[in-house]
Amino acid sequence: MHLRLFLTVAAAALLGYAAIAIRPVDGPLLTWPDLIARPRPHADATVSYGTDPYQKVDVWLPAGRGPHPVVLMVHGGCWTTSIADRTLMDWIAADLRSAGVAVWNIDYRGVDRPGGGYPGTFQDAAAAADALTASAARFHLDTGHVVAVGHSAGGHLALWLAGRKRLPADSPLRIAQPLPIAHVISLGGLPDLEATAAAHDNGCGTEVIAQLTAGHFADTSVPRLLPLGIAQDLVNGGEDRIIPMRLATGYVAQARAAGDRVTLHTVAHTGHVELIAPETAAWAEAKRLILAALRR
Repeated sequence: MHLRLFLTVAAAALLGYAAIAIRPVDGPLLTWPDLIARPRPHADATVSYGTDPYQKVDVWLPAGRGPHPVVLMVHGGCWTTSIADRTLMDWIAADLRSAGVAVWNIDYRGVDRPGGGYPGTFQDAAAAADALTASAARFHLDTGHVVAVGHSAGGHLALWLAGRKRLPADSPLRIAQPLPIAHVISLGGLPDLEATAAAHDNGCGTEVIAQLTAGHFADTSVPRLLPLGIAQDLVNGGEDRIIPMRLATGYVAQARAAGDRVTLHTVAHTGHVELIAPETAAWAEAKRLILAALRR
């Protein structure tokens, strides 16, 4: 896993908007080595939904017979497999498992893999999500109220998965019955691909959007699919040097204008890594939102 791209990003220009502000404990911001150097927990099972090594899902199962409430989890890494894969989410997946929540942690081919980009990356994310329905009985999962959680580029994909019911009729990404998603929680996400493509200070760069979409924004960029018709929470770090805050506030404004219920939670003294580190104020807020969403 190569995270150098994340570590060399210039500071983003931040807007002062916050719907809800959370104060964490003071201390230095986390780096990627701070996260990935720690002991790694392990999933309970792995499911394949295709033949590529990255067409897999890790399943994290809590104690008990179930049916278990379930989170659909989507990793980030700039939609690029060489930067990150599903294992980047292992620590928060384990934390949710210990809280009695099952986690369906999906992987997908990034733009740097054969078959990745458009439409493959999106088809993979969709197939991985829809495989949850087929495996629900085997793992005793309750699919009646699925909460999707995505980090960074995975925040975009989590929101996109919730919006598939609104894909254009002629899109190769459209299917008849996508997995219903009841709530999305985006952690430092990039929902608006057109805005991201124009944001030269975003930590993924602008070239990756062309690789990801091949110019197809109508069925890949989340604002084009609004309203999603479900509640959405965005958790963002106040000092995130990878995702400019305006990419969150801009999306919130568009989603609210379309009639969606969206709340932005800005965590002070928080960068990008804290969003998926279990000991942080950012993850505590995200976890609170996840558990509350599952109870609805």
